[in-house]
Amino acid sequence: MLLLHGARVPGIPSFDLPVQGGSLAADLARDGHRVFIVDARGYGTSDRPAAFDQPALDNPPAVTGEEVVDDIASVVDWLRSTTRHQQVDLVGWATGGHWAAWYASEHPARVENLVVYNSLYGELDGHPTLGRGSDYEDPDRPGHFDDARYGAYRLSTGPSLVTSWDSSIPVGDKSKWRDPRVADAYVKHALASDPTSGDREPPSFRAPTGALKDSFYLATGRQLWDASKVTARTLVMRSEYDFWSREDDVPTLVADLDKARDVRSVRLDKATHFVHLDRAERGRDRLVGELVRWLK
Repeated sequence: MLLLHGARVPGIPSFDLPVQGGSLAADLARDGHRVFIVDARGYGTSDRPAAFDQPALDNPPAVTGEEVVDDIASVVDWLRSTTRHQQVDLVGWATGGHWAAWYASEHPARVENLVVYNSLYGELDGHPTLGRGSDYEDPDRPGHFDDARYGAYRLSTGPSLVTSWDSSIPVGDKSKWRDPRVADAYVKHALASDPTSGDREPPSFRAPTGALKDSFYLATGRQLWDASKVTARTLVMRSEYDFWSREDDVPTLVADLDKARDVRSVRLDKATHFVHLDRAERGRDRLVGELVRWLK
């Protein structure tokens, strides 16, 4: 099984924090799965594009989906030769779900189970924060991503990682929804994923902007991959309070998965985008339970 992170925070901070309730990887391993976590190029401990050594605005957005799909292909090839299994399971969160499904559409025979949760899907034009009229749109070229404004990578500080998380939790005391130790570890390990984070004040880590560019185009109704080519058993999940995906992304994707061997969609009621890092009773147990049942 391969776990795929999203557009900003790499694999270990996303899926394997060393605190109670902070490791989806450990939960799945305890259920008997052999779990691997990958960092796409430009993230975490993987190689950084040459553009990362230059000012961000000197280069266009780095690491778009085509490159990440190539990275997944390299990892799957290694897994197939190392484990002797001919197929893998892919579990992708947010942009990771988009990347996982894109790979599964291009290499259908190599994916047994596909899990996509809180992920954007194309065909739908409109998004409250990512699409047309947003800060990501080029003011001189409507419908296009603003490459010049965002450049090759973006910098994220610790506090910026929990802003959207905080705003999606519908209670004033956030500790009732998520364990502060999980949030602290998430921030700490995200910053530690970039060896240059301490060179800036406040500390910040670099993440490629190619995923943002892809997401902008998904939010404006562009198809970047063909879901009808996916044959894997596919579970599509969305949290009720998710700010990244849209409610209609789920039925639209499910309808296009017409060649998948089996398809199930699940709405995680009263759960956030970060459901696998929230408290057990705030949707985490439901998410893990759905995953375990599906992957059996």
